[in-house]
Amino acid sequence: MHKIQEQLLKVAQEKNLGQHTLREIGSFIGEKSPQKVKHHLLQLQAKGLIKIDRAKGMIKKTRQEWERMSGNGKLLTIPILGAVNAGPAQIFAETNIEGFLRISSSLLAPPKAKESRLFALKVVGPSMNKAKIGGKYIEDGDYVVVNVDDKNVKNGDIVLSIIDGMANIKKFFLDKNNSQVVLMSESTKDFPPIYIHPNDNFMINGKVVQVIKKPRFF
Repeated sequence: MHKIQEQLLKVAQEKNLGQHTLREIGSFIGEKSPQKVKHHLLQLQAKGLIKIDRAKGMIKKTRQEWERMSGNGKLLTIPILGAVNAGPAQIFAETNIEGFLRISSSLLAPPKAKESRLFALKVVGPSMNKAKIGGKYIEDGDYVVVNVDDKNVKNGDIVLSIIDGMANIKKFFLDKNNSQVVLMSESTKDFPPIYIHPNDNFMINGKVVQVIKKPRFF
C-alpha cells in the first residue's frame, strides 16, 4: 500500500475527512497536492477501506470486505496497529498502521455486524500463554485479531484494554460487589491481577476474536 494511503487511513480513524477540503486533508499528512490526496482517497475507496458519502459529507473507514482481496474471495486484509503487551501494561497503544496481515477467510470468520472493524496486534510477553481463543493459545510472537466495535464484554472474555494510554490483553471480570474491574492473566508464570477502579483512566478497546499463530518450523 502507498505511504500516502497508509497515512490517510490513520487520519480517517481519528477524523471525519468529509468535513475537510482536500488541501486541509493534505496538511494532516504533509502532502501539498490536493490532486494526489484525491487520487489516493479514491484508491482507498476502490479497495473498500474507506467509504466516501458525499451526500452526508462523510469519509470514514470501513470494515474489511471479506471477498474483495482476491479473485476467489479467500483472503482478508487486516491492518496491523503495532504490538500489545500480554503482561503488565508497558507498551503504548499506537494507532499507526505498521502493515497488513493477509489471512484466509477459513481462519477468521467475519464479524456479525457488517460495519465491524478488525485490526491485528502482535503479542509481546507470556502472561496469556494458557488462554485460548478458538482453540489456539495466545503466545509471545503471535498476532491477535481484535474487533474494535465489540465492547459488549462479559466475564471471562479476553479483551484489549487501555490503561493510562498503555495497551494490554487480559481476561475481563467485573467485580460488582467490590466496585472494581479485574484483569486476569492466564499463564505458566505467576502474574498478579490488575485491579481497576471505575473512575480510573481505563477503557475496553475491543474483544479478541482470533489468534494467528507465529510459524514454528521445528
